Amino acid sequence: MGGTQKIDLYENFKSINSIDAEKYKRYDVKRGLRNADGTGVLAGLTGISNVHGYVMSDGEKRADEGELRLRGYDLYDLLGVDAKNRRFNYEEVSYLLLMGELPTEQQLSDYIATIDAQRELPDGFTASMIMRNTPPDIMNVLARTILLLYAYDENAEDRSVQHEISTAISLISRLPRIMVLTYYAIRARYNNESMIMHRFIPGQSTAETILSMLRPDRQFTPEEARMLDIMLCLHAEHGGGNNSSFTTHVLTSADTDAYSTYAAAIGSLKGRKHGGANHQVLAMQKEIKDNVVNWENDDEVAAYLAKIVNKQAYDKSGLVYGMGHAVYTLSDPRAVICKRFAEKLAIGTEFEAEFRLLEKIERLAPEVILNEKGTRKDMCANVDMYSGFVYSMLGIPEDLFTPLFACARMSGWAAHRFEEIVSGKRIIRPAYKSIYSKKRAYIPMDER
Repeated sequence: MGGTQKIDLYENFKSINSIDAEKYKRYDVKRGLRNADGTGVLAGLTGISNVHGYVMSDGEKRADEGELRLRGYDLYDLLGVDAKNRRFNYEEVSYLLLMGELPTEQQLSDYIATIDAQRELPDGFTASMIMRNTPPDIMNVLARTILLLYAYDENAEDRSVQHEISTAISLISRLPRIMVLTYYAIRARYNNESMIMHRFIPGQSTAETILSMLRPDRQFTPEEARMLDIMLCLHAEHGGGNNSSFTTHVLTSADTDAYSTYAAAIGSLKGRKHGGANHQVLAMQKEIKDNVVNWENDDEVAAYLAKIVNKQAYDKSGLVYGMGHAVYTLSDPRAVICKRFAEKLAIGTEFEAEFRLLEKIERLAPEVILNEKGTRKDMCANVDMYSGFVYSMLGIPEDLFTPLFACARMSGWAAHRFEEIVSGKRIIRPAYKSIYSKKRAYIPMDER
């Protein structure tokens, strides 16, 4: 790295890489594959999921209640039943995404057994691959581990249906275990803490496995496991247009192997504008909690939100993190469901006051933005508003927030890879217009 000090790339970085914004208008370039009104450019078709947040009427985008449908099934219907004897949902949602239909009781039982049977890692893998030269970020380890598992697959380049499904299920099964092992390996290496390595318990659901391996005493309540299961469901899939799912389509269209594809998707999800956004939400909420004396006072909360909006507080960006979404306008169904279950878990506990504060932020933020900016924007809380709070209630460290997202989203990524393999047929190659309209004359070295 030090050698780069000898060249002037640092000083000229922006000037070299900047493109006049006027050119984007002249050539009608849709930056970020977005139309001028913020809607996404239609780049493909999918039968996996649909995200609905607005309607187009007479060429105008109008706000609407949010909907998320997985294989045509509404998320509210899939997760709406909340009974003490309710079975875990994530494995059922995962089956739906991969297989296209809701499973029968026997099919679900067989699928759960298949996932359960894949949790074991190759002999010596944990010590040689996870605990060796462990980097400080779990997402990077997840990506690296997936790439390393390629070497343990004798048929890694096989593109058959059987191998694709087998690979996907093995990663759906193994990633949660790899995540927890990595968490403790990082804490041992960088914080000199004890290395806890619980074995997984056969027969436990994905949510139960995570809690059992993560907690030193392995203890958790059915309500806690149910809440984590709901969070896995909410993050399992969210339309083909999101960045990591699109990444999955792009790499699959190039006909690369499954391991390379899923590792790239994790790299995308790590991004602070994608799966890593929950860290911003949690940090902003912490600052509000630290600076607002009376959490029950609307005026005090609104006043601090005004400081955030006016770029006087938090990161000076003017953004109220946890509010707003690229598609959803009136409501984010994931946030609605997350909030519903979170409230039940928080009532009567030390977390209830914090939950009420988040409700207040959700309610006041649009009004504050209108008062301070003079513009009214259809804005709802997104899933990140309450997800960090839920994980905190469950005692899950912040370092695991985005990795948990990745573990859940493996099912969605696999479904998108399968769809691209069967229906894509062409390598994804959008056009980029060159800003050099004329040929530049070559100048010999001694004349520069």
